[in-house]
Amino acid sequence: MQQEAPKGTRIAHIGIAVKSITASLPLLTGILGLEKTEISDSDGARIAAVVAGDSLVELLEPAQDDTPIGKFIAKRGPGIHHICFAVDDLDGTLEKCRQAGIRVIDEVPRIGAEGKRIAFLHPSSTEGILVELSEH
Repeated sequence: MQQEAPKGTRIAHIGIAVKSITASLPLLTGILGLEKTEISDSDGARIAAVVAGDSLVELLEPAQDDTPIGKFIAKRGPGIHHICFAVDDLDGTLEKCRQAGIRVIDEVPRIGAEGKRIAFLHPSSTEGILVELSEH
């Protein structure tokens, strides 16, 4: 099996917490003309995604108030929830984060909405930004 050439770190997607996908999606699809793409729901959120160049914009609607997105909206209101960077070597990047003293939420990568291995970094170590890391 031939190994895939490294792609380098890039923005995979931006997750936006919304109260209603139905109310939020028309701006992205109807006005901005972005194309909707299928994506699985995950972590107690209903997710709608649109393609924006080489990246996705994910609209994250809480399935219930006690989910991570529900709690985020209750505390901060709708808005940007996280940014996801695709990396060539998730395990190696997580180890670099640990060595640099960055607090890792997911000690072991897990499968995310796109079926890719993911892990989150804690905002207390990233200037208040929730960062998701994903393998290409």
